[in-house]
Amino acid sequence: MDAAKAVLNRVRLAAAARGDVRTRANSRRRQSRGNRPAAAQQDFGRDPQGLGRVFDRFVAERGWNSPVAVGSVISRWDELVGADIAAHCRPESFEDTTVQVRCDSTAWATQLRLMNAALLKRFGEKLGPGVVTKIQVLAPAAPNWRKGKRTVSGRGPRDTYG
Repeated sequence: MDAAKAVLNRVRLAAAARGDVRTRANSRRRQSRGNRPAAAQQDFGRDPQGLGRVFDRFVAERGWNSPVAVGSVISRWDELVGADIAAHCRPESFEDTTVQVRCDSTAWATQLRLMNAALLKRFGEKLGPGVVTKIQVLAPAAPNWRKGKRTVSGRGPRDTYG
């Protein structure tokens, strides 16, 4: 038995274990395009398909739905929250269903906390339910006054930032 035939048999056994049903190419009936509605079109395996359909199937087969959702939250942030919020608040990380957002001022951090429910509703509509369930607003980053190896304990400069 040659190597190609052995690999083919292994793939067939794996497909049978998953529950895939093998059909022969000559037993399939193809109807003319005019006789069948668009919803009843079948996938014959080798027919050309749109890239979006192929990519969706590829993602679903590998169970990558949540990583793709994470990428869409971060990459589509401007579209999801609007230009005003996106100009002052940026997502830093997305773990489980929580988005961590850092704002450039305390005023925008407060505004984002007040808009929390509306933003979660918008995320649910645009991304699907359960992708984002919590928005954690982080304080603006203040400058660090510690320079060098030695530091003096205390509160540091008594000014507020942001």
